[in-house]
Amino acid sequence: MRIKRLEPTDVGGETKHIYDQYLKERGNVPNMFRTMAHRPEYLRTMIAHFRTVMNTGTVATKLKELVTVRVSQINGCEY
Repeated sequence: MRIKRLEPTDVGGETKHIYDQYLKERGNVPNMFRTMAHRPEYLRTMIAHFRTVMNTGTVATKLKELVTVRVSQINGCEY
């Protein structure tokens, strides 16, 4: 059984704000966040963790993105 990814029209409140922020920054909301949107408290925590991992440290953000996409492809995940 797959968990439905929520569309921007399916969410409200703080989750809508998060979606709007991603749409402005990236032009889309990543599938993993659309899935986690069923549990907004988990979504908030996941995004805080994701932003910390992606925006800190010595490895370039672009390289982190490439690794993430490639690992998802290898595992047959829709990133």
